[in-house]
Amino acid sequence: MTLVLVNESDTARSLLAGIEQATIAVVMINADNNVIHFNAAAENLWGYDRREVLGHNVNVLVPAGIRPHHDTYIARDRKTKDGRIVGQSREVKIERKDGSEVWGSLSISRVEVNGEVTYMGFVRDVTEDVKRREQVALLGLVVDKTNRAIYVACSDAKICYVNDAFTDMLGYTWADAAGCQPEELLVGPYTSPTTLKQLYHQIQTGGSAEQELLVYDKSGNEVWVLAALSAIHDDDGHLKYLVSMMTDITESKQLQSLQSYMLEALADEQPLRKVMDNLCRKVEKIAPDVVCSLTQIDSAGMLHRLGAPSLPKTHAKAMDGVIITHDFKSETCGLLNGEAVLVEDIASDPSWQSYSAVIVAAGLTACWINPIRAKDGRVIGTFTFYYREKRGPSRWHRSIVQACVHLGALAIEREEARNEISRLAYFDALTGLPNRTHMRQLMENAIAACPAGKNVAVMFVDLDHFKDVNDTLGHAVGDELLIAATRRLQATIRPGDVLSREGGDEFIVLMPNCTSDDAASVAGRITDVLSQPIQLANDKVSVTASAGISMYPDNARDLDGLLKYADSAMYKSKQAGRSTYRFFSSEMDRASDERLALSTALRAAISGEGLSLHYQPQIRARNGSLYGVEALARWHDPVLGDVPPSRFIPLAEECGLIEQIGIWSLREACRQMAEWRKAGLNVPSVSVNLSPINFENAELPALVSALIAENGLSPARLMLEVTESVVMSNHAIAIETMNKIRAAGIGLSMDDFGTGYSSLNRLAQLPVRELKIDRSFMRNIESEAGALAIATAVVRVGQSLNMTVVAEGVETEGQSQILTELGCDVIQGFLYSPALRAPDFEAWLAARHAERWMALVAECRDVRAQIVAEAEAADTTVA
Repeated sequence: MTLVLVNESDTARSLLAGIEQATIAVVMINADNNVIHFNAAAENLWGYDRREVLGHNVNVLVPAGIRPHHDTYIARDRKTKDGRIVGQSREVKIERKDGSEVWGSLSISRVEVNGEVTYMGFVRDVTEDVKRREQVALLGLVVDKTNRAIYVACSDAKICYVNDAFTDMLGYTWADAAGCQPEELLVGPYTSPTTLKQLYHQIQTGGSAEQELLVYDKSGNEVWVLAALSAIHDDDGHLKYLVSMMTDITESKQLQSLQSYMLEALADEQPLRKVMDNLCRKVEKIAPDVVCSLTQIDSAGMLHRLGAPSLPKTHAKAMDGVIITHDFKSETCGLLNGEAVLVEDIASDPSWQSYSAVIVAAGLTACWINPIRAKDGRVIGTFTFYYREKRGPSRWHRSIVQACVHLGALAIEREEARNEISRLAYFDALTGLPNRTHMRQLMENAIAACPAGKNVAVMFVDLDHFKDVNDTLGHAVGDELLIAATRRLQATIRPGDVLSREGGDEFIVLMPNCTSDDAASVAGRITDVLSQPIQLANDKVSVTASAGISMYPDNARDLDGLLKYADSAMYKSKQAGRSTYRFFSSEMDRASDERLALSTALRAAISGEGLSLHYQPQIRARNGSLYGVEALARWHDPVLGDVPPSRFIPLAEECGLIEQIGIWSLREACRQMAEWRKAGLNVPSVSVNLSPINFENAELPALVSALIAENGLSPARLMLEVTESVVMSNHAIAIETMNKIRAAGIGLSMDDFGTGYSSLNRLAQLPVRELKIDRSFMRNIESEAGALAIATAVVRVGQSLNMTVVAEGVETEGQSQILTELGCDVIQGFLYSPALRAPDFEAWLAARHAERWMALVAECRDVRAQIVAEAEAADTTVA
């Protein structure tokens, strides 16, 4: 567009031509505030064609927010001529035609010709400058608000900037740090010179570096940081700035390293002393100003040194085996009450008089002792820091100790649990006698060591009618009776004889270097002493015992033969009227024939209808709902009557029938589940016990899957219970079979956990989703700390491996309450119901549903009554 001016001079024309070509937007308004010139740069800035602007009030170019007042601003300047809007530069927001916004730097000139004032505005686009300035401001905000400590050092290596996080982390303000070299503020007595050299070398060669470094704050406290340094150079390659960003890794990195080490060491089942000694070494590495010590306190209060790599060996040896008392203070003062103790001057502390000389000579002045406590509150160890000067713990030391006492408790408790479980693998939990596994080892040793011409006697002792005691007085009284009988047996046998509990009410006496007369004398005393009434806590019980004796080498030269013949002789005693004893003789072949007849009857029962399954409910501890049922085999023979599982299961194992019983149980359980499903009865799952022999059958997974499909069941409805012995004889085959079963979606449960050989490492590798606490642990859980500790350990093992934990043999509300508080998931036992025939279980389940429904209805009524009462009290109307 060509601008036409009337009577304008050549100078004016030249001026307007120059304005038209300017890169800065130029807007001119006349006395009426109308636009009289709008150059090309202005068109580009506002997005308007000049024809849309020329002759219009300049308000069309002004942001909408100030348009109503703009003419007033100009009028005031025209009138007062005070120059408030003239001769100054300021940034203004510009609203373009398309609605977008840009920023401009505006300066205004006023020209007066013949009394008429003309304003000329010059606007430069500064949008990018404003954006950069905002970004810089935002970056500064981020730097100041980050939790990473940042400092900037100039070319002279002196600090010229620190952010807020630097002050928060290290205590130095900008005023403290300005003009100082970083080393003056941050390097302390234990800062690694080697690490510093590595940092500077990396910066010089690569321009950046990152290292973990121990630095010190303004108060002298140690802080571990991850220091990242970057060098910034000018165009000539000269160092201009050194920027350091430090992340506090005191707790996150170093403590995580301790935790990772401990968990890996425990998973590898390393010895406790080695684990604790290495833990102390790692602590001394991340806290080089301390000497670390870790001890264990056993159940007798005796101190055992586990880790003290930097303490004088004479001191460590002197402390090992010391009994803790209230008067004994060095390393254990206050521990009986679970309190930490700070000794600021070992040399002058009277409680350290017997031990201070060696410690002080080693350059150690003070110590800080912390108790290690078990989950049940017991003090089971100490974690101690020794100092070279009179001082207390720093913040960093407290963080280390807080982590390490938990790690120490985890390791010591795990060791206690492992020792206890190992003990249970060889000793009976109830009586403390050697169990079957241990007794076999002792018998084999006795036979191997028997001199020529000498004898070894093996005696089976079985309490008569013990089942009647359990049935009439309860299992708790039965357990008391077994313990009392054990004491009498121990007092009766000869020195050097070994008494063991075979299981149930059966005992074995091993008598090395024993003649038949000696054996008869011991057997007679046993039957006599056990025939005397036994006074228990609340009952007097009369019980007798039958015994059978076999002799090595007269009756057999191998262990199995001796046990078999002693068992046969014991049955002969029962047939003779009980409360007596018999030696094995050839006449007892008839007894063997009878056992053969019994096994024949069992074969017929398996193939016919002699076996049945009874179902014991399993109840969720959390809400009382039905978790599932365990299917238990029962045998009723037309001639023999009810044969207990404790009798026919061992017989089946001996006769090679146990695998058939397992397969039959699977078929029957699946059939019953399908029948319940058709009847609309919701039984979540059924557990079936299988023998280790079943898992040696490679076809087991296919067979189980076929039974599930045949009955239209979901694999999740079936749980197969295994024992620890499954993986002992043929580990590879058993594991492969179990993995295939689990892959098919069928559950696996570890039954009787802790009663055999228990390996946590092996358990973690098994595809097991359920862990069952053996009923033997339930008996004394309310009264004995040891039983409670074992149950606790098993629950914790299950929880740590994400397994459902089921407790068997629960008979009292007290037992159930303890298990629920421990976090046990499922309760099974006489507290809820014995094992029931299928029709009886259905009736039990219906009654339980009705009972729970009535309880819910009653609760709803109570709630409604409470609401009505509250409403009436508030004088309101209840609809």
